[in-house]
Amino acid sequence: MSEDTRSEVYAELAAVGPYGVRPGHALITMVEPHPGHEHAYNRWYEDDHYYAGAMAMPWMFAGRRWVATRDLQLLRYPAESAVARPVTAGCYLSTYWITAGRYADHMRWTVAINRRLNRDARVHHDRTHVLTAFQDHETTVYRDGTAGPRDVHALDHPYAGLVLQVVDADAAERRADLLGRLRDHHLPDLLKGSPAALVTVFSPTPLPLDRMSYVKQVEGVGTRLTLLWFLEEDPRRCWQDHFTGLDTAVETTGLGRTELVAPFIPTVPGTDRYVAELR
Repeated sequence: MSEDTRSEVYAELAAVGPYGVRPGHALITMVEPHPGHEHAYNRWYEDDHYYAGAMAMPWMFAGRRWVATRDLQLLRYPAESAVARPVTAGCYLSTYWITAGRYADHMRWTVAINRRLNRDARVHHDRTHVLTAFQDHETTVYRDGTAGPRDVHALDHPYAGLVLQVVDADAAERRADLLGRLRDHHLPDLLKGSPAALVTVFSPTPLPLDRMSYVKQVEGVGTRLTLLWFLEEDPRRCWQDHFTGLDTAVETTGLGRTELVAPFIPTVPGTDRYVAELR
């Protein structure tokens, strides 16, 4: 294919299909670098993969990396988690927004580019994917109503922390009821007076069959909800007062249970800050 022909294809693709700014989908990936490879992993992700494996792709329009230092890892619960085994596994979290209605287009590209990166030895293999899933946006609940940043801004706004909460409904047919109860009652109540400005809620989708072999298939498709709490202060300062009972709020619905509550702080792009505090 000639350069001119390729350019024409890009022009045609840009002229059709959804192109709103709503985060209709997300990639949420929690990864544990293997012991002794923390620095190499961080440099690879910061210097190459965040861009070549994510932000340079079509329809992925916002991203942010987060880190859990050892003291933050020790705040996680429940101790027996269906997501992280042990519960402290997964010290890096990356979150990305994908344009609504462009999930299939993005997936075609991401599978192809990751094959190319792997072939060109631009993939760091000394890591374990604890939780990696593309997800559909279900709802966003705001503390302050229409005031303040929207969910489209959440990965660019300088939030001081994030809490990842993973919830499983007791059965697939009960997930919609659980989502409704959280959206209409529990999340608004928990946000009142909270350092969290908003909570976004997603549901995981299956990874394609031609995914890279080092990424395991998604668990909990059909029953799981993933909540991202965006904090205006360091989670260590507000953990005891606001985030130790998130599991109880879910259990009182009688519809499901919490499998992970994990706090993170943002990384400092281009640096190795916090790498020495992971173990």
